[in-house]
Amino acid sequence: KWALIGYGGMGRWHVEKLRTLPEFEIAGVYDILPERREAAVKDGLTAYDSLESLLADASVELVTIATPNDLHRPIAIQAMAAGKHVISEKPVTLSSRDLQAMIDASRKYGRIFSVHQNRRWDEDFLIIKQIYDQNSLGRVFNIESRVHGSRGVPGDWRNTWLQGGGMILDWGVHMLDQLLMLVDEPVVSTFCTVSHVTNDEVDDGFKAIITFGSGLTAQVEVGTSNFINLPRWYMQGAIGTAELQSFDTTSGEMVIYKNDDEGEVKPVITAAGLTKTMAPRKPSSLDHLPLPQIHADVHDFYRNVCKAIDGEEPQLITHPQMMRVMKLMEAAFQSDAEGRPVSFE
Repeated sequence: KWALIGYGGMGRWHVEKLRTLPEFEIAGVYDILPERREAAVKDGLTAYDSLESLLADASVELVTIATPNDLHRPIAIQAMAAGKHVISEKPVTLSSRDLQAMIDASRKYGRIFSVHQNRRWDEDFLIIKQIYDQNSLGRVFNIESRVHGSRGVPGDWRNTWLQGGGMILDWGVHMLDQLLMLVDEPVVSTFCTVSHVTNDEVDDGFKAIITFGSGLTAQVEVGTSNFINLPRWYMQGAIGTAELQSFDTTSGEMVIYKNDDEGEVKPVITAAGLTKTMAPRKPSSLDHLPLPQIHADVHDFYRNVCKAIDGEEPQLITHPQMMRVMKLMEAAFQSDAEGRPVSFE
């Protein structure tokens, strides 16, 4: 039996998803705003009149916290102390110190504690992961992961530093989590710069270069002032390149080196000279392949939490994984503040 704390946009998304799962019964929701509690009732839900009354409901076993980011830590600890298992929306909290307090509470009260890293189920990510895992491009030496928009930072609490706003905490947390799930290596360092094009208080974009132990580099980038978007994914290997233009999983291809059927390379003539180095390969020397297609079900996140509570399987999103992402975000903020690469692991 499940209850929701925070009936905003993501809170409604959680309700919609759990309404379709037979493993769960929705007990009700609580939001600090009366108009949102009224909206919940209109949507056919029970609305608790206070957080305390929700936590006092002994029938509720699991809660999801979908509030502004600065409230995740105190509500999670209060809920676990009340005997509830807890899912926090991302980012799980605002610092590794706060996260450790939440993990400590999980251990103290014997409760499952997880974070909603739902973009592990994004199909664009899973396609890139399959290409990487199957070594389809040979040795991968560069990965680029981007999300671009043109609307700036949403005009709500995400514009506020004290409430955990900004793009590193909003989108960077997803993209860094995906990257660490993709590349199973220690991170050597990160170098990050943030932008303040539309917003002086929080970062409205960032670029981070992550260097792994093997020498593989990854560029993670979020922009909110991009009126022409660069590819969502771009991955280079020794024998090929994969590109995915957007979240649309058909918007890309793999190009694989096939043979040396080149002959004499014909130079490219530019306005001011010629170049053989940048001349295109003969089409017969390359294979152009469609991207593999993968179907994912984000409901598997909640199914896993359910089974973890029942002791049937370990939780997929672990405390060490949460801490690693949190500390990598802290290293990115430190790198920007100090204007230098920051060593990691």
